[in-house]
Order: sequence, then structure tokens, then C-alpha cells
Amino acid sequence: MQKFADRRHRASAAFSLSFLSLIFSITAFSSSYWCEGTRKVAKPFCKGDSKGDLCIRFNSADGNGSQAVQYIWETGDDKFVEKKFHAGIWYSCEEMINEEGEKCRSFISLTPASDRGVLWLSIVAELLYVVLLLTGNILMSVEICYYSSVIDGLKINAFSAVVTVLAGLLGMVAHMMYTTVFQMTVNLGPEDWRPHTWDYGWSYGLAWTSFACCMAAAVTTINKYTKTILEFKHKRKKLERSFRIQIYNHLKDGEVEMMANITNQEHGASSWS
Repeated sequence: MQKFADRRHRASAAFSLSFLSLIFSITAFSSSYWCEGTRKVAKPFCKGDSKGDLCIRFNSADGNGSQAVQYIWETGDDKFVEKKFHAGIWYSCEEMINEEGEKCRSFISLTPASDRGVLWLSIVAELLYVVLLLTGNILMSVEICYYSSVIDGLKINAFSAVVTVLAGLLGMVAHMMYTTVFQMTVNLGPEDWRPHTWDYGWSYGLAWTSFACCMAAAVTTINKYTKTILEFKHKRKKLERSFRIQIYNHLKDGEVEMMANITNQEHGASSWS
């Protein structure tokens, strides 16, 4: 009974890790915060009553509409402003100057044509990663709740271990391919998109956390399968040893009984003589 509870506990731990991996992967895959940073763009000209540091001012309030000589006081870096942006697998969004909200573009359209095939492979691998994680979760839940014998549980356990390992490998490859594509896009992408500074965002960290949970679930599942097999082998050896002892004792008892019969027969023959 204790061993059964121990197996159930390990199965629950593997399911929890796999479920967390699934939630993290879906969240990261659907978000656009894999990479974050800033873009350095030229300030627009101030229009109307617009004032502040986010636009270029003229020497007079009504100079925008006249043909007089205009003087722009901003020089050097003062003529530029940094816009925050964030990008994911599907979209790249950046804040708008002097306006609320963000302007988003498809990240696929920003990727260099030579690297779009790699990006599509990354997307397919991410989708397969999610599908395999979902399959592994279903198998683990069936193992916990519905299997009727230890042998059935072992079969389900083996399938879920293989599926989870494959999911982890696909997730690792997908994350690495996206990282490569993003770096190529930073260097070769459109001029009006290339970031001035950038770093990995929370979605990127969540994606790799999902991979870590997936591999931990795979290791836990394989460990459970291996330990159950070893327990079966140990039980079989104990049964074989017990059976051999019983046979030996049975043969020994038979031999003793045979010797006793022979002795009795010898006594009987001597008494008749």
C-alpha cells in the first residue's frame, strides 16, 4: 500500500510539472514580450500648440506655416527620441510619440526573406511542443485516475515519458531557432524597425522555464517507470528464491521420509529373520 501511494505521489508530481510547462508555453507563445528594447528615431516637428521634449520646436510659434527662415534649437542627440518596443513570435509593437497606444506589425513581415523559413519552422516546432505537452498531460491524468492495474499504468507511463521527452526536445529547438531569427532580424531587418538597444523579455524567460519544467516532468516520469520495473524484478527474484526454498524443503522432507521407510523396512526384515 505504501509503495502504491509512493507511485501515485510521483505520478502527481510529474503531472504538476507537465501542466505548469503547458501553461507557461501557451502564455509565452501567445505573447509579444520575447524581446524588449528601445528604438532611436528622429523627433517629429511640433504642430499647433504641441510642446514638450518629444517634438522639434521652431524659433516662433507661427513659424510652422510661414516661409521665413526657421531655426531648430535641438542638436545632436536632442533631435532623437527613444521609443520602447517589444516583439514576440507573431507581433512587434512600439509606442507612439505624442499619442497613446502602440503600433504593431507582424514580426513575420519584418524578418529577412532568407530567414522566414527558419521562423516558420520555429512556429511549427512551438505548436508541436504545445500539442505534445497536452498529450503528455492527458496520458499522465489517465495514469493517475483511471488505470486498473500496475501493468496498464506502466504502459501509459512509458508513452507519457516518450511524449514528454520529445516535447522538450522540440521546445528547445524552437526557442533556439527563434533566438537566431530575432538576432538576424536585428542586423538585417528594415531600417525603420532595427532597435537601438534590446534584451530578452519575460516571455522568453517563461518559454525556457516551460522547457525546464517539461524536462523535469520527463525525468520524474522516467524515474517512476524505472523504479517500478526494478521493484518488479526484485519481487520476482524474491518469489523465485522462495519457490526454490520450498522445493528444496519439499525434496528434503521426501528424502527424510524415504530414509525412514527404508529403515523401517530393514527393521521389519531383521525381526522376521
